[in-house]
Amino acid sequence: MSAPDAKLYWKLRADMVFMRLFEEKAGQMYGLRKIGGFCHLYNGQEAVAAGFSSAMDMAKDYVLTGYRDHGHALAAGMDPKAIMAELFGKISGCSRGKGGSMHMFDAQKHFLGGNGIVGAQIPVATGVAFAQKYEKTGGATVVYFGDGAIHQGAFHEALNLAKIWALPVVFVCENNQWGMGTSWKRVSAVDDFSLMASAYGIRGELVDGMNVLTVRDAAQRALADARQGKPVLIEARTYRYKGHSMSDPQKYRTREEVEEYKKQDPILILEDAMKQAKLWDDAKAASQDAEAEKLVAESVAFAEASPEPALHTLYEDIYAGEAFFMAPSSGPAAQAGK
Repeated sequence: MSAPDAKLYWKLRADMVFMRLFEEKAGQMYGLRKIGGFCHLYNGQEAVAAGFSSAMDMAKDYVLTGYRDHGHALAAGMDPKAIMAELFGKISGCSRGKGGSMHMFDAQKHFLGGNGIVGAQIPVATGVAFAQKYEKTGGATVVYFGDGAIHQGAFHEALNLAKIWALPVVFVCENNQWGMGTSWKRVSAVDDFSLMASAYGIRGELVDGMNVLTVRDAAQRALADARQGKPVLIEARTYRYKGHSMSDPQKYRTREEVEEYKKQDPILILEDAMKQAKLWDDAKAASQDAEAEKLVAESVAFAEASPEPALHTLYEDIYAGEAFFMAPSSGPAAQAGK
C-alpha cells in the first residue's frame, strides 16, 4: 500500500468540519427565524459529498442533487457567503434569494442544483451527461439523491437510458435510512439498493458512507468507469443526525438510535485513521476548526448585511438567456448557436 497522503487527509477533514459547522449555524439561524421556508440539513452525511468531490475534476465534471444540498454546494466549491445569503433570502444569494435552501445553483462551479422535487434531478443529470458525451468534454456527471427517491420511476428510466446511450454518469444514492419519517426497509423490496444496477446492466456498489476514505476510493473507480461510458450506481449507506427538515419532530426514531450512529461520525472516523497513520496534529486541527468557524461567521455577517430582493426582481430570471449550457466552442451545438 502507498503511504497515506497527509495533505489529502487534512483537506478532507477541513471540508467535513466546515460542512458540519455551516449546517449547525444554518440550524441555529433557522431557529432564530433568520431563515424561512424549508431547510434540510446534511449533518452526518458529510463523508459522501467530501469523498466524491475530492475525486472529481470540477473544471469538466458536473454535480446535481436534491433538496438536502448545502453540503454538496460547499463541496463543489460554491461561495459559502452566497449560500448563506440564499438561505436568508437575500439578493446576494446564489439564486438571488428566490430559491432558498432547496435551490442552490452555480453554473460557473458546475453545480446545477438543488431540486425540490423528489428524484427530479436524476433525469436532468442524465441529460447533462448526454450533453457531455455529445460535446466530447471528457467530463462526468455525479447526481446525488436519497433513499426516498430511488423508487421514483424517473430513477429507473434514467438508468436504462444511461446504459443504452453509454453515458458518463454516476448515480449516488445517499441512503440515510429514513425517507422523511419512514424506514427505507419498509418501502423497498430489497435492502441493498446497489443490486438495482444489475437490472440495467450497469455496475452497482454498496459503500460505507460514513467513511470518507472508502467513499473516495469508490468515487475514483466509479468516475473512471463513467468516463469510459460505463454508468455506475453507488449506494452510500449513511445517516442524518438531524430531522428530515427543520420542522421534523423525529418521533419515528429513538434518541438511542441517533446516539449510536453518532459513534460512527464521519469526522471522528477520519480522525482515527489519521491518528493511526501518525498524521494527527492537535494544533493543526484546532486551527482548521477556528478557520471554519471564522468562515461561517463571515457568511452569516454577509447574509445579514445583504439587502432583500427589490420588488421588481419578481419578474426577472423567469426565462433563460441566450448563453448555451455547455458553452461549446465547436461542433454541431456551436454551429446551431450561430
